[in-house]
Amino acid sequence: METLGEAIREALLSGEPYDKVMRTRALVRAFRAGRLAARFPVPMPERPAWPAALQLLPPSQMPRRGKAGSQRTRIALWHSLAHIEFVAIDLALDMAGRFGAQMGHEFVGDFLSVAADEAMHFALIDRKLRTLGSHYGALPAHDGLWEAAMETRHDVAARLAVVPMVLEARGLDVTPAARGRIAAQGDSHGAKILSRILDDEIRHVAAGTRHFVALANRNGRNPQKYWKNLVETHFRGSLKPPFNDSAREAAGLSLSFYGEVA
Repeated sequence: METLGEAIREALLSGEPYDKVMRTRALVRAFRAGRLAARFPVPMPERPAWPAALQLLPPSQMPRRGKAGSQRTRIALWHSLAHIEFVAIDLALDMAGRFGAQMGHEFVGDFLSVAADEAMHFALIDRKLRTLGSHYGALPAHDGLWEAAMETRHDVAARLAVVPMVLEARGLDVTPAARGRIAAQGDSHGAKILSRILDDEIRHVAAGTRHFVALANRNGRNPQKYWKNLVETHFRGSLKPPFNDSAREAAGLSLSFYGEVA
């Protein structure tokens, strides 16, 4: 029987987008059906495989999207979203594979479910990009999301604090405005995609927050103070309002965590 760790590693090292999506879906189905041995005998890669043609640039060197409402700007927006969702597949897989032995079955199941959602999100956005005459990898992207993963690769608490509770939570803040702009352009299909993503991301942030709080409590730490210390240590950016307080609250990420930091 193939092990869970081996299956996750194989998916992480699949660089072609369709292959990564299909491998992720297959391993999640196999996990749920009990067809993977719950062992992690192989290390997770330092970097996942991404499309060979994808050009990575520092965030400061990313090209401007262009005139609002133009075809170029629309493609740039959807390409940026595709990159976020593609990397999110790897972030969720790495979370399960890197920390699963330490954190247990429920933790693994939660983050494999996140990976399956992110694979679905990517597939929806990639299909949208193709209707616009483009595809993932046609434009440059930045590496900031995986840099956060590398910064927290030795500490599950830090990974939970930064990835679900900062980076994914930021998606809760910015997605409604992006959805509004897309709807105002007459793109109801695109707005529906972002609504679906927003609903799922609330669950993702909730999973990360729930496991973080449980870990903090097991270690005798105050969850809010512990989170703030980890963010100050491991997150290179800053928490910037406006915040989607209602969505964050629905995910269990109350103002007691981020209010004073902001």
